[in-house]
Amino acid sequence: MQLAPLIRLAERRGLSRAHAKTLAKLRTPRAIQDYLCKLPQNFEPKGDTVRSVCAALDANCAHCIEGAMIAAFALWLQGHPPLLLDFCAHQDMDHVIAPFKVRGKWGAISKTNYTCLRWRDPVYKSVRELAMSYFHEYAKGPRKTLRSYSVPYDLRKLKDNGWINGEGNRWEVSIRITEIRHTEIVNDREARALRPRDAVELSSDKLTSFPIPAWKRRRL
Repeated sequence: MQLAPLIRLAERRGLSRAHAKTLAKLRTPRAIQDYLCKLPQNFEPKGDTVRSVCAALDANCAHCIEGAMIAAFALWLQGHPPLLLDFCAHQDMDHVIAPFKVRGKWGAISKTNYTCLRWRDPVYKSVRELAMSYFHEYAKGPRKTLRSYSVPYDLRKLKDNGWINGEGNRWEVSIRITEIRHTEIVNDREARALRPRDAVELSSDKLTSFPIPAWKRRRL
């Protein structure tokens, strides 16, 4: 499709013309991921946020769920359904990705500041395969923390377009993807038997896309 129709489509779905132009130019899932990698990290200096696509683009920064919503919208312009997939962790932050399918295989776009939990090429036969590809990387310190993953959630099921252009925090998005059905990956007994990460793995935590502010490091 030519660029102009995609821009008009993005505008009809709720974006400003400037933001419509930005996302319409991202013609492949890989291009969307490249854009999110360059988008500054939202360290939430004023507290937790779940900003809409427009609000995150206005602020020129995003964290995982905000980046996933941007990716889902951009994928929607390409003909994919706008999906989110939620990961639940034990004594760790949850994470949200934007899954997509290419020729029947699953891949994912992800916004993260660390070396782990990033992009996945579309080579996975099922959502479970995709989710399990994150298991050994999903950690806090020496502990592997991923415990369950959700079914993909289609953002078109929400009652309005607040996730696209709403003001304030869109808590309804995080609530909905937390409430939907999740599949357990490991039970408590299995979790206790997991091998801790070693020194080499721990050293990767020091690598970030954007420097973590001192006030944020004190809270981690």
